[in-house]
Amino acid sequence: MSASGSSHVQAARQILADRLREMCKDSGLDGKQLAALCGWHPSKVSRISTAKTSPSADDLRAWCRACGRDDQTADLIASLRAVEGLWVEWRRMEHAGLRRAQQAVLPLFERTYWFRAYSSWLVPGLLQTHGYTEDVLRAVQRRRVPVDDVADAVAIRMERQRVLREGQRRFAFLLEEPVLSNGLGDADTQVEQLERLIAVSALPNVSVGIVPTRLGRTRMPVEGFWIFDTAQVNVELVSGHLTLTQPSEVAMYADTFATLADIAVYGPKARRLITAAIDAIG
Repeated sequence: MSASGSSHVQAARQILADRLREMCKDSGLDGKQLAALCGWHPSKVSRISTAKTSPSADDLRAWCRACGRDDQTADLIASLRAVEGLWVEWRRMEHAGLRRAQQAVLPLFERTYWFRAYSSWLVPGLLQTHGYTEDVLRAVQRRRVPVDDVADAVAIRMERQRVLREGQRRFAFLLEEPVLSNGLGDADTQVEQLERLIAVSALPNVSVGIVPTRLGRTRMPVEGFWIFDTAQVNVELVSGHLTLTQPSEVAMYADTFATLADIAVYGPKARRLITAAIDAIG
C-alpha cells in the first residue's frame, strides 16, 4: 500500500479503535475483563483497541455484547465496512479483468451531478476517445491483469460517457499541459484525442482547463483525482484506488482543485495549447 493510501486507512482504523476503547471504558471493564467475556486472549483486545489489528464483524458483535451495547453493533460494522472500502489494491480490484472494474463505478457516475476531475498524466476517462481508451486499458492489462477483456472494458467506458449529455450534470476537468503530449498511442490516436478535447470543451455544461507548464507556479502537480458532488473523492495511485468520504478530506481536495483551477487557462487560450500540441505531432 502506498504511503498516502496507508495513512488514510490507518487514520480511519484509529477512529474505530478509539470508539471501541471508549465503549469498554464506559462499561466499566478493563481489557482483561473484556477479553474474558469475549473468550479472547487479552492481547487481542490490546491489538484491536490500539488499531494494530482490524476487527472482524464478529469481533465487533462480541465487543458490543460484552459491553452491553448491542445497540452500537450495526453502526460499528458500518464503520468497519467503510474502512475496508477506503483502499483497494489494483490487483484485488482487477483480478477478474478490467470489465468488472469499469462496471463497478457506473452507479456512482449515474448518481453524481457535479463532477470535478484533475489529471496530471492522462486524459480523464469521460473525455477519452475509443482508441485512446483502448491504448490506456491495454497498457494496464499488460502490466498487471492476467485476464484479457479489454474490448469489453472499453465498450463500458464508452457507454459511460453518456452522462456528459444526460440530465442537468456539470463537469469541470483540469489537465496538466504535459497530458497533451504524453506520447500515449500512435500519432493518429493522439491527434484524435486532442481534437475531441476541443470538441467536448464547447459543450455548455463542460469546462476544460489546461494548467500551463511555466515558471513561478504556486501549486505543484498532485495525484489524479475525481470529486463526485461534495460526497466522495476517488484518488488513483500507482498501487491502488483510494476512496475518501470524510467531509474534511473531500474539502481538502476541493480546495486543491480550486487552487489549480485558478492557474489554469480556458476557452481560446486552452484551445491554443491543445492546437499547438496537435501541430507538434506533425
